[in-house]
Amino acid sequence: MSFPYRLVATDLDGTLLRGDDTVSPRTRAALDASVTAGAAHIVVTGRNVPWARPILEDLGHVGLAVCGQGGQVYHAGERRLLTSVTLDRRVAASALAEIERVTGPLAVAASRDGLDGEVLLSPDYRAYEGELPFRRFEDPAEVWAEPLSKIYIQSAGTGDDELAKKGRDLAGHLVDVVMAGPGIVELIPLGLSKATGLSLAARRLGVQRAGTIAFGDMPNDIPMFRWAAHGVAMANAHAELLAVADEVTASHEDDGIALVLERLLAESR
Repeated sequence: MSFPYRLVATDLDGTLLRGDDTVSPRTRAALDASVTAGAAHIVVTGRNVPWARPILEDLGHVGLAVCGQGGQVYHAGERRLLTSVTLDRRVAASALAEIERVTGPLAVAASRDGLDGEVLLSPDYRAYEGELPFRRFEDPAEVWAEPLSKIYIQSAGTGDDELAKKGRDLAGHLVDVVMAGPGIVELIPLGLSKATGLSLAARRLGVQRAGTIAFGDMPNDIPMFRWAAHGVAMANAHAELLAVADEVTASHEDDGIALVLERLLAESR
């Protein structure tokens, strides 16, 4: 028998990465063994390239990565963007205004487009310990001054799931609204998802969805699971992802990816 998948797609935060932003030796070894067995490994992350690049370099990842919720296909070995989808700034501003008419003023952050795109945070946007570089802005006009990949929103009085739902209800005709992690609700281009980016990357590799296994933990991974042949949710996954997963493995802290890959490798021998 041979390894049953030609493509292993892994989310980063809450999936491949442990809480300290590292990848365990066991998981590294399982991924390496899967590649040796004939599979390609693609990182599929909500992080834009500037925030994903340090992790990819630490992994020694030289292949393709899908970043920015599917908006960026990045060649890690060549350090270049192969595709990049930007968020229409006028549409995004209209979407934000539609949401704030109901919620009141929101804390806002923005990821600029490009290999070195800055992340800008409003003074009240909550940044988390260990988060990658960002810059605070005082003048809201700065948000719209250069091409963007996405907008992040937070509300002090509204939970992430509720805020994402309100965003979709109020502005879903203008942008897609995804919940990508604790405190991370994003406005992205309409129709964009991890599945669109993954399908582009897979096409470049000559791999079809039937040959793909995907690992994730958050609702923004749902389109990727629906596209792939087999979706594996981590034990720590959001309930919405658990509901559509083909399989549930151990948590990101307990080598959940490695457990599945090791089983598949053993079965293929």
